[in-house]
This record gives sequence, structure tokens and C-alpha cells, in this order.
Amino acid sequence: MSLVINTNSAATTAAYNLGNTNVNLQRSLNRLSSGYRINSSFDDAGGLAVSMKMSAAIRRTDAASANVGNSISFLQTQDGVMKTADKILSRMSELSTLSLDVTKTTNDLSLYHKEFDVLRSQLTAMESEVFNGISLFGAGEGALTVLTSQDGTTQSVDISQTDLNTINTTFSASNISSYTGAQAAVTTITAAIESLAKVRAQNGAEQSRLNYALDMLKVNKTNLEAANSRILDVDVAEESTQLARYNILQQSGTAMLAQANQSSQSLLRLLQ
Repeated sequence: MSLVINTNSAATTAAYNLGNTNVNLQRSLNRLSSGYRINSSFDDAGGLAVSMKMSAAIRRTDAASANVGNSISFLQTQDGVMKTADKILSRMSELSTLSLDVTKTTNDLSLYHKEFDVLRSQLTAMESEVFNGISLFGAGEGALTVLTSQDGTTQSVDISQTDLNTINTTFSASNISSYTGAQAAVTTITAAIESLAKVRAQNGAEQSRLNYALDMLKVNKTNLEAANSRILDVDVAEESTQLARYNILQQSGTAMLAQANQSSQSLLRLLQ
């Protein structure tokens, strides 16, 4: 190898290797300080693209879970109202039966009917109950559609807006201030209680289905997060090993660059 003054190939090569080592050391420090294996598209372009799609899917899953949870709250609120309605109907049924007592005077029956009528008004008022501005009970038993998939396009569940008005109108003309009226009221209210029992059972079935859908969304989110973590998150143990390696290479590279820079000074002895 020729001895030259203007060009120091050894020093140039050492500087090049030291520069690469410094770049890798900086990347390793960024990964360990951020906790992410990918901090820029330069780190892993393909992995970053996949991670971005998975991150968006996780956010959509969270949103779908929130929607399903709110729908469950809607049904729970609806059932709470119907539970109260059941108590009212039971009391009205009791009042109707008490009115069949032949030992009761006309004044007694009138008092029973007064409470009966007030309770009927309360049932009518309950038809207008809302949840966040949405009617709990709709005419004709309407339905609200709840999306239960993270992509928002496939799976959905309908939740019922029970028509309480239909149940209430079955005994709207009942009058228990007379024996015959009380007899008719017992029959109609018994039918109303049976109808209410059916819609409460439907409500419970819908709550059950939505809870299963919510569980599935939580499982999907867990799996998506695990998959995204394998792409995006840094393996601290592995990266710590790399950091130690690059630190040693940096120190040795710096020493070798200094040595290469000193090697050209040997030419001075030839010029003496």
C-alpha cells in the first residue's frame, strides 16, 4: 500500500463506520426512551403502515364498545321504568280485586277507584320517559339499530322501543267503582301484566345479547393490541443489548479514528 499525504483511506473508512454506529446508537436510544420500535417511517415503513391500520381499528373498537355500553344503559333504564310499571299494575290489580268485596260501600269503591285512576295517570306519564333525549318507549314498538362490530359495517343488533301505550289502553276505560267494572278491570289488568312480562323478557334478551357483543369487542381489542404491540413496541431486553453493542462500537470506532489520523504522522520520519 502506498504511503500518501493527501488521502487517509483508513481514517475515512473509520469515520464512515463511526458515523453509522452513531446513527444506530441514536436509533437505539430513541427506541428505549420512547418505548416504541418504530419512531419514524424510516425505522420500518411496512410495519408502520400495518400498525397505523391496527391502531385505527383499535380506536373504532373502543368507539363501538362505548356505543354498545350506552345501548345497554338504555335498555337498563327502560327496564327500570317497566319494573315500576309492573309494581303499579300489581297495585291496580290489587285494588280491582278489593273492589269485588261485597262488604264494601259505594264510598269505599269510589276511594279505590280514585287511587286506581291516579295510578293509571302515572302509567300514561311514564310513556314519555327518555334516555339522553331518545324515547324509551315508541308507538308501534319501534327499534333502534346498534352496530356491534369494530368496522361499523357488518354486525348489528336492534333494541326495542316498547309501546307502553298499547298496554295502557287495554284498561284505559276501566272503572272499579262498581262490582262489574272491577270484574272487567281484573281481567284486563291481568292481560296487561302478561304483556308487560313479555316485553321485559324481550328487554332482558336484548341486554344479554349486547353484553355478549360487548365481550366480543373487548376480546377483539385485546387481540388487536397484542398484534400491534408486536409490530410497534420495542423489546427492551433485545434493544438494551444492541445499545451496549453500539456503545462499544462507538468507543472503539472513536479510538480507531484517532489511531488512523495518527498513522500519517509516520511519514514525517521519512522526510527528516
